[in-house]
Amino acid sequence: MEKNNISWKEYFMKIAEISAMRSKDPVTKVGCCIIDPESKHILGVGYNGLPKGFVDSDFDWEEKTGIDKKLFVVHAEANAILNATDKLEGAEVYVSMFPCNECAKLMAQKGIKKVIYKDDKYLKKPVGKIALEIFKKAGIEIEQYEEKLN
Repeated sequence: MEKNNISWKEYFMKIAEISAMRSKDPVTKVGCCIIDPESKHILGVGYNGLPKGFVDSDFDWEEKTGIDKKLFVVHAEANAILNATDKLEGAEVYVSMFPCNECAKLMAQKGIKKVIYKDDKYLKKPVGKIALEIFKKAGIEIEQYEEKLN
C-alpha cells in the first residue's frame, strides 16, 4: 500500500498559502499558520487584511491619495497572533513570505521559537535584515521551506 500523506511541514505551509488567497492586498498575498510543534495543533491563522471598520469592497487600492495603501494592512503574522486560541510560547510559525521587522517583534514578544518561511523576497531589504537581527537576539530559529517536487 502506497503512502500518500503529505508531511506536517507541507501541510502547515499549504494552510499558510491557502490563507494568503484571502489577502486583501492585491499585490502582496501573505498567509500565516501558527502551530504547537508537539501536538501539531493549529493555534492561529491569518492573512493580510484591513483593520476592523474597513469594508473591503469600499477600500479603493487604486485611489491616488498620496498615502501608501499598504500602511493600512494588518500583516498575516499579526492577524495570526491576534487570532491565536492559546499561548504561543514555543510555537512555530509557517508563513508564505519572510516576516518584516514589525511582525518579528511581535513573534519575539510572544515567545515563538521557530519561523518557517517560503518566499524570501523581503529578506535582503532593511525590514528583513532587522527581522533577522530580532530573530537572532530572541533565539528564534528560522528555516526556509523547500517544496518537494513530486
